[in-house]
Amino acid sequence: MRQWIALSLLWMSAILLPVSASAACNSTIKFGALTWESGQFTSGVLRHIVEDGYGCTVEEVPGAGPALDTALSQNDIQVIGEQWVGRSPIMEKAIEQNQVAIIGDTLKGGATQGWYVPRYVLEENPGLRSYQDLPKYTELFKDPEDPGRSRFMNCPSGWTCEIFNTRLLKTTGLDNLFNNAHPGTGAALDAEIASAFEQHKPLLFYYWQPTGLMAKYDLAPLEFPAYEDACWQNLLLADGKMNCVSGFPVSPLGIAVSTPFVESNPELAAVFEKVQFTSDELNGAILEMSESKRTGDEQAMVFLRDNPEVWQAWLSDEAATNLATKLGLSSTGATGTTASSINASALASSFPSWSLETPLNNALANVVQNYGDVFRTISTMALTYLLLPIERLLTVIPPWLIIAFVTVLGWFGVRKIWFALACGAGLFLIGAFGLWGALIDTLALLIVSVLVTVVIGIPIGIAMSGSKLLRKIVTPVLDIMQTMPSFVYLIPVLMLFGIGKVPALFATVIYALPPLIRLTTLGITQVNHEMVEAGRSFGSTHLQLLLWIKLPQALPSIMAGINQAVMMSLAMVVLASMIGAPGLGEDVLQSIQTLNIGQGLQAGTAIVIVAIIIDRITQAFGQGKRTRQKTIEAGRRPIG
Repeated sequence: MRQWIALSLLWMSAILLPVSASAACNSTIKFGALTWESGQFTSGVLRHIVEDGYGCTVEEVPGAGPALDTALSQNDIQVIGEQWVGRSPIMEKAIEQNQVAIIGDTLKGGATQGWYVPRYVLEENPGLRSYQDLPKYTELFKDPEDPGRSRFMNCPSGWTCEIFNTRLLKTTGLDNLFNNAHPGTGAALDAEIASAFEQHKPLLFYYWQPTGLMAKYDLAPLEFPAYEDACWQNLLLADGKMNCVSGFPVSPLGIAVSTPFVESNPELAAVFEKVQFTSDELNGAILEMSESKRTGDEQAMVFLRDNPEVWQAWLSDEAATNLATKLGLSSTGATGTTASSINASALASSFPSWSLETPLNNALANVVQNYGDVFRTISTMALTYLLLPIERLLTVIPPWLIIAFVTVLGWFGVRKIWFALACGAGLFLIGAFGLWGALIDTLALLIVSVLVTVVIGIPIGIAMSGSKLLRKIVTPVLDIMQTMPSFVYLIPVLMLFGIGKVPALFATVIYALPPLIRLTTLGITQVNHEMVEAGRSFGSTHLQLLLWIKLPQALPSIMAGINQAVMMSLAMVVLASMIGAPGLGEDVLQSIQTLNIGQGLQAGTAIVIVAIIIDRITQAFGQGKRTRQKTIEAGRRPIG
């Protein structure tokens, strides 16, 4: 009897669970979570095919590019949905050792790359067609941070393309005319390109496809010689010696899978071999994904639902039927209604459709188009009269003099000889790490940010201390400034002021202002009321009360605010590097993107050293008179 019951249960399971019974896999398949749009979209398509078509269990594992490559070679993940063939040394080594295989050809014709300008630049300058013509058109691409030279927008720090673009600048001789600008992130590069197109401005930059910008804007590539493999392989080496120029290779896009995956899932591997998109399909999907604010998984669903004739040829009949059912498609390809779509519609109908996204985007585009020159003028003035002079001054001063000055300042503030020597040793260590130039860039941005913050923050704090109405108005604004993620306002700032130091300056000031304003207001409002009344009884005016009673009494609180502003400004150095500002943060960002632990630790140690020195010195000078006198007297006592 028990045997009959068991057989009956097995028979019912076979009827009720046909998908799991016909699954093409025996274990969970882990996909690498890619960060770029085409990779997210392609991975989304593959995951839906594997999960909904073949009934497999799918998991997504996040990680940076080199980390995912390493995980794939160890079979910790099984699939990377988009792999640029020949671009990853880790992947090439894994392929040689038969740990990884690249299968399929996901982009028809392969991925292209090169140096681009907007199409209108070529139309307005008929003589500009090749990289060899660039010396005659340097005036078009002036670097706002270095007006005596032109600017080439490289790809983000740490990417492989950064190396060969830097080498090409050198081997073509263009490095004598063009500065090599690093945007920090792909989003920052996209923002700079979009801003140039909106303002009809010239821009020379490296770019590639598949990307959404290729579908949105008309980019024109500059001509290079034919691709030469030996030269190109040398250009990929940062210390390469060949002085050659090569065109860019067409990179096949494939699906990277671990060798155990291929052996245990031959049916899925065969499907992956067939997956292919045209450049119009892929670029269009990426653009739609970006403009509609969809995830790669959501855009994949839209593509699969709208293009059944494309993917049905990749799958077996049974898997195609399963996927069509999940997508709500009939056998003829018409869209049906599924339970998930009904639930989504019911959920959506519970709320009114309110969104400020489109109006805000349109407003930003209009501001960039109509007032872009005004903001770029402000950017130029900030560079010309604030950032660049301080940067040049710090560059001219010998390093030993800066170290000596900080050492003396450290002793004068803390009155401890060991701390003064530690300050000097710390700065010397930064120089020994080869980071002195990056330190100067960071200090220049830090000094200007703090100056601007103090000039704006202290007057606002003083005004708030004397007006309850102003406090009620400004306090919510300060709350927003402190809690709003910096990335939200970085893109508008980038498009308005351009990539580099100026947007980093504005982002830093926004982040550092609130504590200074709050502590200035707090310090003044807490001044002893009897002292204020005494001043008034002697006939002091409001200005005299402020200068001679309120500010001196509130000085410890104001200095604490300045200390916090300095420390918060320093905390922004990595974020500043993500929008093209050079400095110590650029080395940290590059180490993250290349998994260079040593470089990251060195740059991180340098930031820690600078933070400790600045924090201790500003805290010491922010002490009250009595506390400060005690510190001085303690420093005079003999040791022991």
